[in-house]
Parts: sequence; structure tokens; C-alpha cells
Amino acid sequence: MGTLGSTRGFHVSHHHFQVVTPGFPQSLLVNSKPQRHPLPSLSPCARHLASSPKSLSIAFSLPDDASSATEIVDIDPFLAVKILIQKKAVEVSALLKGTSIFLVGMNSTIKTNLGKLLADALRYYHFDSDSLVEEACGGESAAKSFKEQDEKGFCDSETEVLKQLSSMGRLIVCAGDGAVQSSTNLALLRHGISIWIDLPIEIVAKNVIEEGVRIPGMELSYSETDENQLSTNLSVLYEEMRSGYATADVSVSLQTEVASQLGYDELDAVTAEDMAMEVLKEIQRLARVKKMIEEAARPF
Repeated sequence: MGTLGSTRGFHVSHHHFQVVTPGFPQSLLVNSKPQRHPLPSLSPCARHLASSPKSLSIAFSLPDDASSATEIVDIDPFLAVKILIQKKAVEVSALLKGTSIFLVGMNSTIKTNLGKLLADALRYYHFDSDSLVEEACGGESAAKSFKEQDEKGFCDSETEVLKQLSSMGRLIVCAGDGAVQSSTNLALLRHGISIWIDLPIEIVAKNVIEEGVRIPGMELSYSETDENQLSTNLSVLYEEMRSGYATADVSVSLQTEVASQLGYDELDAVTAEDMAMEVLKEIQRLARVKKMIEEAARPF
């Protein structure tokens, strides 16, 4: 399929979770079960534990009538981090009841890893809306060419992808910037819970330079890979997108919330696990507030 000039025939089957469109590659949507993703990294605390013995010994007191006063349990630090996230995810899952989650904000490895981690913890499906649009167009270069030739058609394709995804449940969607650039797309996000993953410019710039993360809508020449110039360009884009990001139901700031609360001196010390715990807490708060409002609105 050369271009996606028309979105007719684009269809996502809820039962099989497959995108069906003429010539559409199926590599992203081939499983009928939620994808399982390994934890991308450990928090600083867990990394410290991991550099020690292979297991963590925890002592706890048993009830008075127990045969032993203290029990020693060995816990793998990798497993300990996952257990904490899974425990919180179980609590949140009961409140979500299958409601999809849309992550908005500047593209970064933190956002991508966070989406996969949340999908794994909640047993949801994970999708990246930009990747789906690109694949529907026939690849990154074809998508770029299509956008240059027919920007409206490209935007319509973004809308169609979001429309299909928003009609389903149990999804974690890493949404591209197109999701917050039109009233139609913003309305589609209301079918789930939208969360703004607010990252410092320096973190995004580092991802672009060191890991080759692409920022859609901002084409960089080789001379602009200078970190100062890149940071300036990213700051401009951030300000352009800020009002759209701010329409999200919840925002989680890596700098002012997570790093500050955990007492990290370095922003890049914050991991996807740290962000995941904060996101799950925010979803839990939002769901509880919504439940309280619904109960208050019921007639006596």
C-alpha cells in the first residue's frame, strides 16, 4: 500500500485485535493475548540491591501463637520491584474495569517503556498510535512522504486509528502528538483515561541524541544534533503542544512529582518503574473521585 489517501476499509477487529486494511502489515497485531514485556530497568534502590547478594533477606514477626518469633524470607530484588507494581495494578484494575489508558506527551523511551510496563502489569494490550499510522502507510518514509503530499489525509489517518483504538477496551495507547491537535481526536481520548507524561526537555533531548528517539513533526539536520540547539527546538515544540497535553485527565511530572518525591538528585535516575507507580496511584485517585461523584449524584 503506497499511501493511505483514504481511510475507508481500515478496521480493527476487537475480538482478534488485528488491523485489516489493503496491504496492511500485521507485525504489530498478531497475538490474541496481551503482550508480555520484561521490566526495562530497575529503580536505583533495586539496582543497589541487585549489586549485592542475589537475594534480599527480609525479617518479619509472626503472631504470638506461632511456633517461631521471626521468619526469614529471601526475595529476588528484580521480583520485589515487580511485586510492588503488580500489587498496585491489581488494586487499580478493579477500579478501571477495562477502561483504556492513553499516554500523551513528548516521545521518549520513558514513555514507551512505561506503556509496555503498564500493559504488562494490568494485563492490557499495548499500542503506539504513530507506529500504527506509519505501518498503515507502508513504513516511516512512506508516512513522511504522505504527510508532505497530503497533510489533511495524514491527519484523517491519525483520527481513524484513534477511532478504532478508542472503540475498544483494555488498551494502553502511547498516543502521538496528533491525538491532542484536534477537537475530534481529543474527544476520542475521552473514551478512556488520558495521562500526560510530562518529561523535562533535557531527558527528551538525551533520548534523541543517545538513543535515536524520533520526534514526529520535528525534522532535525545533522547540525542540529548539538544538544543546546536540540533543547531549544524541543522547547519550542513543547510550548506548541502544551495546551493539548494539558487537556489530559491526569498529568504525571517526572521532575516536580516523581523525582522530587523520591528525593532523586539526578532526573535520569527516575525509571519507568518509578513513573508506573505514580501513574497507577493517579489513576486510582481519579477512579475513586469519579466513583464518589457518581454516588453523590444518585437520588436518595
